[in-house]
Amino acid sequence: MPLRGKNHSPAVSDDAPFFVSLGALDDWADQPNSARPLSGVLPYIPRSSLAGENSTTRRGKLLVCHDYKGGYTEKPAGLAYTFNFWSLCDTFIYFAHHRVTIPPSGWTNAAHRQGVKMLGTLIFEHQESEPDVLRLLVGRLPQRRTNGPARPSENSSLPVSRHYARLLADLAYQRGFDGYLLNIETPLRGGIDRCRTLSTWIALLEIELKKRVGAHAQVIWYDSVILNGQLIWQDRLNGFNLPFFLPSTGFFTNYTWPSHYPSVTAQYFTSLNQTTKQLNDIFTGVDVWGRGQHGGGGLACYKALSHIDPKSLGLSVALFGHGWTWESQQDQPGWDWETWWAYERLFWAGPANISDIPTIADTPDQRGQLCAHGPYQPIADFFQQSPPPNPSRLSFFTSFSPGVGRAWFVNGAKVWEIEAGSPGWTDLDKTNSLGDLVWPKPTLSWQEMEHSDPLPIASSSIVMEDAWIGGSSLKLVLNVVGSEAEDAFFRCVWVPVQSLAVTSGKTYTATVIIKPSTTEDQSAEVDVGLSVKIPHAALGFSAEITGITPDTTFVDHSFGWQKLDIQFAILADHETDVQVEIGLILGLIIADPTLTTQVSVMIGSLAIYPSLTSSSVEPVPKLIWADFAPKGRNTPFSGVLTWETGGQHLPLNNIIISSTEDPFPAWLTSLAVRFPFIYFNIYANVRKDGEGDAVQPEDAAFVGTTGLDGRANRFFVDPASLPSSFLDARALRFYIQGVTERGLVLPWKDCVFVDVDRE
Repeated sequence: MPLRGKNHSPAVSDDAPFFVSLGALDDWADQPNSARPLSGVLPYIPRSSLAGENSTTRRGKLLVCHDYKGGYTEKPAGLAYTFNFWSLCDTFIYFAHHRVTIPPSGWTNAAHRQGVKMLGTLIFEHQESEPDVLRLLVGRLPQRRTNGPARPSENSSLPVSRHYARLLADLAYQRGFDGYLLNIETPLRGGIDRCRTLSTWIALLEIELKKRVGAHAQVIWYDSVILNGQLIWQDRLNGFNLPFFLPSTGFFTNYTWPSHYPSVTAQYFTSLNQTTKQLNDIFTGVDVWGRGQHGGGGLACYKALSHIDPKSLGLSVALFGHGWTWESQQDQPGWDWETWWAYERLFWAGPANISDIPTIADTPDQRGQLCAHGPYQPIADFFQQSPPPNPSRLSFFTSFSPGVGRAWFVNGAKVWEIEAGSPGWTDLDKTNSLGDLVWPKPTLSWQEMEHSDPLPIASSSIVMEDAWIGGSSLKLVLNVVGSEAEDAFFRCVWVPVQSLAVTSGKTYTATVIIKPSTTEDQSAEVDVGLSVKIPHAALGFSAEITGITPDTTFVDHSFGWQKLDIQFAILADHETDVQVEIGLILGLIIADPTLTTQVSVMIGSLAIYPSLTSSSVEPVPKLIWADFAPKGRNTPFSGVLTWETGGQHLPLNNIIISSTEDPFPAWLTSLAVRFPFIYFNIYANVRKDGEGDAVQPEDAAFVGTTGLDGRANRFFVDPASLPSSFLDARALRFYIQGVTERGLVLPWKDCVFVDVDRE
């Protein structure tokens, strides 16, 4: 997270990040507040069913399993791997080798913001885990001597308890994630009877999760033990592991399959009777590290994916260890974040230029036979991209943050930058869409009129040196080819940036913050507009966009940033939501169009949310109070800040009630009042005796942001995050500044402070 200083102490938290045993899970459950849900974790909101989609064709889905350096590597001071291709992904697993791996809240928020389910991991490995497997099935062990049934049957199998199914469901509910990967990689002593009990327990876990978390909850079974309890990976679905698939939500195969196994799996599945499962509930494993993987893994993963064939055959994919793009390259000379991001884009989205397509040699498969494949394909070629949840259900906001940065910006002002020698910060909670339509490069088209000239050559990049809010912005660069045409001095291009799912008949407001460039000699300028279009690929139904009207005109902000709002609505003859594209119309004004010219636009933020009706009453978000509780003995300023949020109505004038029988209310109150904040900025300043209100928030030093521990209205003040000159002060004043889900930074009059005196 963006946090001043270095060598920070662990943040104060009541929450264990993971559990090394089921006994530790029991200890957690005994705590009085164990089931209280984290207040700073977004709930899962599903993506929309879109108009024009063929419901009879079930494409394969993508499950991404994140195994990165043992897990829990994200630190406030440092750069780490972050995932940014959520639009391709249906389910994300946070994987580590602890007994119960819990996804950190930042990862869960990043997934839920994009409509992706987030799972933890329940894993049993090696002989040492066998007692816990037994405990999983029979439940918590008693503390005192007890006995079983008075007359046990000689033929009775191991009893099954729902105790840990309930606890694991409670844990998922409390931490805000959506289920588990079950990975039992140790033999089950007890044979078929023990396996029957385990399959029943799997069903119990899914039942408890759906009751506690919701109908979307998932239990994914990993291909490991078979029906007699032996640990024999099958690399496909078959009769040996079918009993574990049927009570689960999905099945994750092992990776060492020969090329014909995906089609054999599909054939076997179609032979099954009495199952409500779909073929795309089977996730064929692909190990990016290439350990026994067909094709060899790495950039050659496309070879394995071509056999799984999620678009045509319909099998799903479980992609394991995608952090390979970072771990395999980090020791290369000259490696930095930008180098990794280029490699990551190549792996997921493909090269921006045809000339950069890598050549991947064909290698023999496990049987020594050469399996020929075509040219390189990125992961995106095999899956359908999905827009995030409808903004009417979850307001869409992005500051184009990949979850890392080197500075922190608030309304265009750089309020903090990393210290010398520090590579940057990592905070998955700040991750949002990078613009799902601009990678590997933007796709341009002429706006309204056609031109005989070739379209400009466009590129996209993430910029950390300048931003509107957060730690980065999106930069679009257009190289405009010279033209002799009479109308070449002014040409308009359409640049789609982000896909959305919207509801027919509902009016939305869209806000963009941009910074257009001009050439040094003023020979070229960019006139920017914001618009919405229906992509050609979504046609097949009747729909039109209405009411694209500017709500405000350009408003100049400090540091060169500008704001533009529009309102729009979609009218369609389809009940399901409609996919649209929101982007920029760039008017290219070039003094001498015969010359090749480069222009650019930086996008600082993009927000889309339902428009208010004229009669709606929506309180203005506001902070109400703040408090401080000392914790720790390092300094008197080590402790926990807390605060309360709420709303305040603006004055309502011209209320006219004609009589006591007037049927029209004086105002309408929203039935879904919310005070949503995506994070809070924390500042501090020295307060001297007698200063009082002379201390101004504009003069305060940035300390950090919330988001590390999954708590909405709490921040741990670590002395390492305070300027060294503050540590000997008599008193400090801490300011809490809210940032709403629409990216609006609250003015200081709506923020709060708390004074902390040295005892």
